[in-house]
Amino acid sequence: MWVGLDGINWAGLEHNYGAAGDIPGLLRRCAGPDPDDPNGAGDAGDAGDANDASSTLTNLLFHQGGWICSAASAALPFVLRLAATPTVPSRCALLELVAVLAAEAGRIEARFLDPGWAPAWERALPEVLGLLDDPEPEIRRAAADVVGACADPGELVLPGLLRSWQAEEDPATRLELALALGRAALRAPVGEHGAVAVELLCGLLDAPQTQLRLAAVHALAPADPGLPARRLDLVVEAVRDPGVALWRRTSSVQTGVLGVQHWTAQLFTGPSPAFVLGLLADHHDDEQRIGALGQAASLLSRWRSPTAALLPPVAARLADPDPEVRFRAAELLACLGLAAAPHADEVAALLSDTAARTTRKRETVGEAALWALARMNDPRCLPGLIELIGRDRSGFASASAHYPATDLHHVVLPAPDEVLGHLPDHAERLLPAICDQLDPATDGHRLGRLCAVLADWGPVAKAAVPRLLGLLEDDRTWTAAAQALAGIGTADDRARDRLLLRTRAAGPDTELAAWAYWKVGGEPGPALEALTRSAAERSRPHPALRRLADLGPHAAPYADRLREMTAASDPWTRVEAAHALWAVTGDTENTVPVLTTVVRDLTKGSAATMYQPVLLPAVRHLARIGPAARPAAHLLRDVPAHDRRLRSSGGWQGFSQDEEIRAAVGELLGACGLRH
Repeated sequence: MWVGLDGINWAGLEHNYGAAGDIPGLLRRCAGPDPDDPNGAGDAGDAGDANDASSTLTNLLFHQGGWICSAASAALPFVLRLAATPTVPSRCALLELVAVLAAEAGRIEARFLDPGWAPAWERALPEVLGLLDDPEPEIRRAAADVVGACADPGELVLPGLLRSWQAEEDPATRLELALALGRAALRAPVGEHGAVAVELLCGLLDAPQTQLRLAAVHALAPADPGLPARRLDLVVEAVRDPGVALWRRTSSVQTGVLGVQHWTAQLFTGPSPAFVLGLLADHHDDEQRIGALGQAASLLSRWRSPTAALLPPVAARLADPDPEVRFRAAELLACLGLAAAPHADEVAALLSDTAARTTRKRETVGEAALWALARMNDPRCLPGLIELIGRDRSGFASASAHYPATDLHHVVLPAPDEVLGHLPDHAERLLPAICDQLDPATDGHRLGRLCAVLADWGPVAKAAVPRLLGLLEDDRTWTAAAQALAGIGTADDRARDRLLLRTRAAGPDTELAAWAYWKVGGEPGPALEALTRSAAERSRPHPALRRLADLGPHAAPYADRLREMTAASDPWTRVEAAHALWAVTGDTENTVPVLTTVVRDLTKGSAATMYQPVLLPAVRHLARIGPAARPAAHLLRDVPAHDRRLRSSGGWQGFSQDEEIRAAVGELLGACGLRH
């Protein structure tokens, strides 16, 4: 097995973490205990150590992909020798490594491919095909996965796959072979066996085994994208069948109900809800119903139009016997916000539901219902929120968290301050509970988040001012209070005097004190001095520029510098500098084109990636500018009709982002006299 291993200059080769001198030892450990071979791996430890070694080897040779390193080319023949040895404990894991390397080699640019890989793989392919006849079905499945993943033309691999198909009796291995046949039949040249493979797969669409029919759909869909929709009944039946558990035994899928649902949903591109509606039909299996809501959330997080069709069956799950299903239904209705308001009564009925999820946070169904009512702006959420404000622990997040915008919906509750931020209409009822927490003894992070809510609410939170004045006296809490007072914008001489005193103390928060002093009715001088200094010195000046805009004409001496900053490379700086220049000088000739260039991204490129967070302030600034921003309004006139959600975040925040940018575009169109 180890012939030639020590003759390689491993230290001169490279893997993802540097020099590859550690590869020979890992390969020997992968062999596991072998008492009959004193020169082999007899002292390498037990099977667990072998599995650990194979995991480490995968990390070193593949990591996150992107290239094929020189150590991978050199290690390939030894990895395959190990995989072909019946006594090696980690055979399947080693073949998984080969599969990901072979797939990556077919995807990456030539400059990222080690020159030694192609000849090494050419020598290795016959060994991989030979493993299709291994006595162990899991090895045959893993080998089929490798053959399906590699980039070799069909004419080289289809004969071996077809021969194996004829001999194979193991149900899970037949699924794997069907997928591999479909992939290989797409890799030209396919030779005479290409038509044979396609004909075989087409015949499997009517096979008696439901999962084999599903495998055929997956195998044929890349060449016939309309097939899944045409055979929708077949696909839904297979995914909802108890036999779906068979996919856990495959090498390329390795998942059960939830994973197969998601994998199959990817066959249906666009906003059609037909597949998801099939999944949402009643089913005795809790996991099936949980997965169906996950797929509904995934579709709704990307598209707006399925809402009308999916809302009734999602709302019906509020009465599900399983707490996780009820929680997910309520959480998804929260994401939909006002669109889900027709079902507010059913949601409100769950406020007292204390059944908890099995997650670490132990979120309850009632908490999801509370969040949903808040998103609907329904006052029935207020008693629960008032209680939540005074509570130290709950299933709600402890702080704001952001999730990537992927095809998987992140089922999470927001932080309490994020819930409150949606409810300025109910400030009068919520303020007493918030004011009770405005105390120096309150946890600093929690206090800061509550003050941020007051700042966002603005003047409607003025009843909190007396409590905020007390916080200004404390060195631990004055910054949170200053932020809140600046947002509220009204105070008295005591607040101004205390903030002015804070501006005279050197430190990183002098800018905040000066800006808050101005916002509550003080003189502009301290803010102008502090903000112009920050905008000039900081590598990320846009927060200071945003505050500088509040000074309006008082910042006129800084206009030339603002004009220069509208050409900055950072889009956030350009956007805030342009807005500040307009606020300071009224200049629309230079500012509107800058902002229009930024928002142009909403009208071009991929629908899935055309939204970036910087677009929201840019559109809002243009709306404030009004009729002079008509060129931008014309550009964005069709945005409200876009079906694709405009988001850069996952979870509930993606829905909220979509609502915010559409509202901002609507304000812009209205300000410019355009219909929307």
